[in-house]
Amino acid sequence: MVRNPAHDARNAAILRALALGLWALVLLRSCVDGRLDLLLRRSFHPLVALSGVVLLLLALLQARWAFGSAAEATAGRPPQTRPPKTGPLAAAPRATASQDEVSARSRRLNPAERRDGWTALATARLAALLLALPPNPSFADLAAQRPRDEGSAGELSFVLPPAQRSLTDWVRLLRSQPDPALFDGDPVRISGFVLPTPNQPPQLARLLVRCCLADATPVGLPVRWPAGGPPPEADQWLAIEGRMALEPGPSGASLVVVPSTVRSIARPRYPLEP
Repeated sequence: MVRNPAHDARNAAILRALALGLWALVLLRSCVDGRLDLLLRRSFHPLVALSGVVLLLLALLQARWAFGSAAEATAGRPPQTRPPKTGPLAAAPRATASQDEVSARSRRLNPAERRDGWTALATARLAALLLALPPNPSFADLAAQRPRDEGSAGELSFVLPPAQRSLTDWVRLLRSQPDPALFDGDPVRISGFVLPTPNQPPQLARLLVRCCLADATPVGLPVRWPAGGPPPEADQWLAIEGRMALEPGPSGASLVVVPSTVRSIARPRYPLEP
């Protein structure tokens, strides 16, 4: 039995439209439900939304072409006439395949079209999986696999009061000032995730991104955790209030956060910092 090439082409086009539509939903939903805040810097979110709209338009155009071409083919198909079954040579023309039948067989056996259909189906399934299972990255695991952000130690143009500085503000300030004694005793109010460090107590850290998690680099501050209690769990988000204190070390005195209160918090909506 020879398959209809127009029917096969329509099915492939429908699969492409389905795949494009599902990926459009992935991008648009990510812009609405906050998924992008875990993966991408906020300044790039409008580009993702625009990409979702473009994919949705392409999906609609692909679906319109698929069903429109099928309707036109059905409406414009000429009626098939059969030769009369009389005479000794009446069945002879049926012994040779018509040009349409040869074309249908070639289309049915075309590996490129078959591969195109399977690819569209696979991408559609992947998009459906992303819609059903939102991302939940572990910042601690990601930070452990990335080099630390050493940054430049240039002068800061503006310095916030101590109690208003975020964790990244403190890191940049300490890099720009070579004398840690200048900040001994300053109040600290910071938040971040717990980042285990080899042969040292865990730090409180944040991820800096220029674009997305692909280029994320961790920055952290050492913390003098309360003695006698269990160590904080990796990837746990904490808010700490306390003060800065000098602590001697092999390479000289350095600052460490001495907390007065440590409380667990939910992961913030915007966990990535520029």
